[in-house]
Amino acid sequence: MNINTFIKTDEKSYQINKDQPMIELRGVNKSYRTSSGDYPVLKGVDLQFQAGEFNSIVGKSGSGKTTLLNMITGIDRPTSGEVWVNGSPLHKMSEGQMAQWRGSNMGIVFQFFQLIPTLSILENILLAMDFSGKIPPADRKERALHLLDMVGLEDHAFKLPSALSGGQQQRVAIARALANDPPVLIADEPTGNLDSKTAEEVFSLFTNLAKQGKTIIIVTHDDSLAERTHRTASIADGVMVNISEANHKPIRESYNHKASNGPASIKSMVTN
Repeated sequence: MNINTFIKTDEKSYQINKDQPMIELRGVNKSYRTSSGDYPVLKGVDLQFQAGEFNSIVGKSGSGKTTLLNMITGIDRPTSGEVWVNGSPLHKMSEGQMAQWRGSNMGIVFQFFQLIPTLSILENILLAMDFSGKIPPADRKERALHLLDMVGLEDHAFKLPSALSGGQQQRVAIARALANDPPVLIADEPTGNLDSKTAEEVFSLFTNLAKQGKTIIIVTHDDSLAERTHRTASIADGVMVNISEANHKPIRESYNHKASNGPASIKSMVTN
């Protein structure tokens, strides 16, 4: 069953300011303190993504792309610089403000799904709504079932995650990320553990969500997937070295990039 058969457009529960980028990083630096001193992971990153774009971030292991993703989601904070998402200054928020903001404004799809194994897949989606409080209680079950219908899994609503295949669990993770109708959806290697057919269906789902106005960002090692997104940001050694559109014409390049290699053990600890 093609999961994109079930794409339906909902009335948005958020406001988008079309006069500014959906996501903007300004001079973002991130360093981690180690026994041998500060270790820089991101170095002066400037980046913009517009509303309704399907974007990708690519880079080798240790390039800083996961740290960059953590800046955008507010999971981590920049050492210096600014991070803006839909007009909200993430770099200025307290932990409490960040948690509340993220629950309503950011959907995150983890590489290894992170579903709660003792809850049914329906309950996994409902839990995301319960934490946020954004969706009225009377509407939550209907919305959760609608989201499962959207990804072709409504018939599995009362099963535990262990009863589903890896591809099905990934679809549940996407449905859960959409539970609170966030304007932004972030996915870390969303097709890395899937067979080619399911990976293609997941990619097509993201494409259709972008057409509905969602801003999608995926981190991927798969250049063939990245080439099919609207915009690809390439990072190496913590520096944004190239940003290109779908026609592959670079819209910004850094020609002065110099490799900066730190201890491998530290790299593996703080970056992916």
